[in-house]
Amino acid sequence: MPSPSPSQTTTPAVPTFQDAQQSATNAASWVEQNWSTWLAIGLRVVLILVIAAVLRVMVRRAITKLIDRMSRTAQAVDGTALGGLLVNAERRRQRSQAIGSVLRSVASFLIMGTAALMVLASFQINLAPLLASAGVAGVAIGFGARNLVTDFLSGVFMILEDQYGVGDVIDAGVASGEVIEVGLRVTKLRGDSGEIWYVRNGEVKRIGNLSQGWATAGVDVTVRASENLDRVKAALDQVAERMSKDEPWNELLWGPIEVLGLDSVLLDSMVIRLSAKTMPGKALTVERELRWRVKRAFDEADIRIVGGATAPVEEVVTPDPTATTAAPSVYANAASPQSEAATPIPPVRPPAK
Repeated sequence: MPSPSPSQTTTPAVPTFQDAQQSATNAASWVEQNWSTWLAIGLRVVLILVIAAVLRVMVRRAITKLIDRMSRTAQAVDGTALGGLLVNAERRRQRSQAIGSVLRSVASFLIMGTAALMVLASFQINLAPLLASAGVAGVAIGFGARNLVTDFLSGVFMILEDQYGVGDVIDAGVASGEVIEVGLRVTKLRGDSGEIWYVRNGEVKRIGNLSQGWATAGVDVTVRASENLDRVKAALDQVAERMSKDEPWNELLWGPIEVLGLDSVLLDSMVIRLSAKTMPGKALTVERELRWRVKRAFDEADIRIVGGATAPVEEVVTPDPTATTAAPSVYANAASPQSEAATPIPPVRPPAK
């Protein structure tokens, strides 16, 4: 096989010094023509980032000062008894931290997100497809995590409106008990039996706060219809007066114990109702003590308390000792007609021949 001639072989082109010099000249010319543009873009990006960082620090500091001012305003209410109950230190601290955290996070997201979009726009990047994709992704994520978003928004508004806080006794519909922790997504309750309930904020449709304002203690006393109403009312008034002066009931009672009168009158009984305004969450304790004192006072005054209809008094009957003895049978007497009738008939013998 003949070897290829030197003319047929192709050798790679080796760049010469003139080519390298030409490339360097072109690059220098391009940099010389565009350096001002790149410098302007770089300065714009740095300025945007600096302004965003400074603005973020200022906004977060302003939010912190606002939350501190709200806490100091709440502390000024502590001079009153009602203010001390509604706004305690732990509740103020937790509420302030939650509100401040939410506001700072939202402010940081808005400021830094806007700065990022402005930086991308500085590089001549078309933001329309990016914003459209972000919108579609946001809708998809929001639809998939709608329960989480609902819980979060409900928790934010619950904290902002101060519907309840740590230490309050609430009825959330799905569960009831004492609030031991308040979160943006879940509220933790401790029930009457010691169990802990985790209630999602988005599932709470109504809240009954039993620890705000005041509570009402109501006691119904049922006595016989034949009792003297003046004696009954005098005994109840004496109980109410003594309990209002004794400690610690004088602090738990926020008003006098009132005898409201007859709540119902039946044929053999009547119901008298007592009512009193108490400290929040102490109505059940006051009711138990009031029943105890009413029972003792009625026993001393010989007033009988009945439960509903009066039970009839049963007479004691002495049992008959012969009641369990069976009567003698008529078949025991052989001469009785029953015995003769039951005697078998003797066989008839044929006559003798």
